[in-house]
This record gives sequence, structure tokens and C-alpha cells, in this order.
Amino acid sequence: MAGQDKKEKAKIIVRQMAGGGAEAHHGGAWKVAYADFVTAMMAFFLLMWLLNATTEQQRDGLADYFNASLARVPGASGDGSDIGVKLAVEVELASTPKASSFDSVARQVQNQLNGLGAESMQMKNLLKHVVTRMTDEGLVIELTDLTGEPLFIEDSDQPQPILRDLASVIAGAVNGLRNQIAVAGHVRSYPEALITSPVWALSAGRAEAVRDLLQRAGLGDQRIQRVTGYADRRNRDINPMAPENNRIEVILLR
Repeated sequence: MAGQDKKEKAKIIVRQMAGGGAEAHHGGAWKVAYADFVTAMMAFFLLMWLLNATTEQQRDGLADYFNASLARVPGASGDGSDIGVKLAVEVELASTPKASSFDSVARQVQNQLNGLGAESMQMKNLLKHVVTRMTDEGLVIELTDLTGEPLFIEDSDQPQPILRDLASVIAGAVNGLRNQIAVAGHVRSYPEALITSPVWALSAGRAEAVRDLLQRAGLGDQRIQRVTGYADRRNRDINPMAPENNRIEVILLR
């Protein structure tokens, strides 16, 4: 009886818990979800930093870099399931390449002009007269009088040496492009007491002088589409007689 009791006490009882294997498989799922969350937050804060640390031109450049054009390999075959996608891509590419291509070229010209200002103090002072902006017509390169630093001899269409230098810089920046060029002259208002206002002849004469300087600097004659004088009809400053209203616009047309 004593031996039998020892055998009964030596029995090992194994209890199996239902679902034990499934619990083991789900133990690390929260780690994957947490990693995804951390990655998303890192990307979000990186985006916020880029928006605050870059200029508008730099952001446009980044957008162009990531928006690469899609291309289809000639002769590739498919089952027809991507016909709608193909048509959509072809329509989009057909409607926007000219605009996107011009914007890219215009930004290159702007960056080139901005970069020249870092080459020397003389070039930096020269480019203080230059303002660039994008419009529906194209890239406007505006050459403006500053107080005490006019681009033309007073009340004439005779260019100062600084304007000759600016014309050479601009011609060098756009000479390798095929886009047409327009030149527009603007002048400040003159007192109404004058019997004959010189604004029309003066603005047109100054625009013509800049056209001549651009061509002398190497810009081809066929590149010039038009030369226009706007008199004092499009003043830049609220004071119609301010020197900043004396300006020349060299427009790289779309």
C-alpha cells in the first residue's frame, strides 16, 4: 500500500491552456504600430522644419525634384487595365509641360542672378537695382532707380555706366535660352505745369536704349519681341514723382 501511494504521488499532471499559441504570436504587434507612429511623427516634424527653414523658391525646387515626369517604355504591353491611367497621364503631361518647363528655367535665371550678388561687393551693389518676379506673362527682371543712383542721366535716355553693366549681366543670364524678350520703360511723373510732358517719349526712349544695350551685350536681334514705353501710367510707388518709378522691365516671355 505504501508503494502504491508513492506511485500516485509521483504522477505528473500536465494542463494545456487553450489559445496559448495565438497569444504568443500577438505579443509584439504593439511594437510595429508604435514604430509606424514614431515614423509618421518624424516625417511630420521634418516637413514643418522644411517649411520654416526654406524660401519659396527652394520649396518649388524641392517640389519639382519629387514630381518627376512619368514615362512609358515604347513597345511595352499590358492587359488593358491601365488605359484610364495612361490617358489621364497623357492629358496631364500634354497640358502642363510648357508651363512647368518655363517655371524651372525662370527659377534658374533667378538663382543665377541671386548667386552673382555673392561674387563681389561691386556685383552686390549692382544687383541692388534688380528685382525679379513671376507673372502670367513670364519672368520680369526689373531694373530700378535708387535714391541717388539713377540708371539714366537725369531726364534723358542716356544710360549710366551702371546700366551698361546691368545689361551685360542680364544678357549673359538669358542668352542661352530661346524665349522671346520684351522691354518696357516706365518713368516718374513730372509737374503738370510743364507745357509738354516728356513721359511718353522718355519711357519709350529708355526702353529702346536698353534693347540696344542688350543686343550689344550679345542678345540676338530676333529674341526681341517688342519694345514699349508706358510713360507714368504704371507707377510703382504711391508718390508719382518717386525715383523708384523710373524703371525698365526686361521680360522673359513664356
